[in-house]
Amino acid sequence: MKNKKNNKAFTKLSEIGEFELIKRLTKSVKLSNKSTVFGIGDDSSILDFGEENVLVSSDMLIEGVHFDLSYMPLKHLGYKAIISNLSDIYSMNSQCTQVLVNIGVSNRFNLESLEEVYLGINSACNNYGVDLVGGDTTSSNKGLIISVTAIGSKDPKSIVKRNGAKVNDLVVVSGDLGGAFLGLKILEREKEVFKVNPNNQPDLSNYKYVIQRQLRPEARKDVIDFLSSSKIIPTTMIDISDGLSSELLHISEKSNIGINVYENKIPMSDEMKIVCDEFSLNPTTVALSGGEDYELLFTIDQSSYEKIKNSPDLTIIGHVTDKDSGANLINNMDQKIEIKSQGWKSF
Repeated sequence: MKNKKNNKAFTKLSEIGEFELIKRLTKSVKLSNKSTVFGIGDDSSILDFGEENVLVSSDMLIEGVHFDLSYMPLKHLGYKAIISNLSDIYSMNSQCTQVLVNIGVSNRFNLESLEEVYLGINSACNNYGVDLVGGDTTSSNKGLIISVTAIGSKDPKSIVKRNGAKVNDLVVVSGDLGGAFLGLKILEREKEVFKVNPNNQPDLSNYKYVIQRQLRPEARKDVIDFLSSSKIIPTTMIDISDGLSSELLHISEKSNIGINVYENKIPMSDEMKIVCDEFSLNPTTVALSGGEDYELLFTIDQSSYEKIKNSPDLTIIGHVTDKDSGANLINNMDQKIEIKSQGWKSF
């Protein structure tokens, strides 16, 4: 695209993707305060105000971009808004203690609608032991906008970033992957059916798990608690919000290492595989690229293997290699396939 006045070529945001956009916008940012330990480049920033470091993370949900109110209940939306931010704090091996919630709302919403959103917000805060301590409310011309800032703290020696993986570390993931994406596929399909036949009553009984993964996900505080009680400090950690492949590449880039992940080790639920078959989708592709699972991906030293090998919620899916080897998927035919990803399409 060119500006007609000066013939300057402009770059469409859709051409570069989310991750490259962040790099471009923040390349000139410089930190000047001693209290800023770590800024842009991980799931949370890290601030030093004393014996413990403070972690801060912020995320935004915009109607029509991140959620569709034709099938997203307002209570679930409030819950999910909190969960997505808590996950960013947990992915630094830390605990979240407070959140701030900012809401922009158009005049098509009434008091009762906002009360529903806050029922979900308060439910998430109560379930995870987090305090809602403030925020802002304003009008919007574009429907509903929710921005959440999460705050946590941790002993500096126990905070885990994306840049600590070393060769021969084990690559571990919590839970199972791909369910949230398929939940979205089901909901989008039923939305199109409703447009044609508003009287249609969808039977979603066979899709309860994947729909829950999309509409009302959970953050993996339990994994952080398990690692703490087992005295395991991962070498890197990240939450899986943009898809497994994207997060693997983040760790590979930040830690300056390669990664081999094995297709037959990637955890997937039975329901996820059945729904993939229904949509003629490859389960491995969905698990790698789906996003919004909010599981934790991390690396650990091999000495911690005995501590996690019997955990029902953790799966070792690969290992760290040298940088020159790159990030690869070893498929079921023992073929090495380069992992590629651009990130979630935000534009």
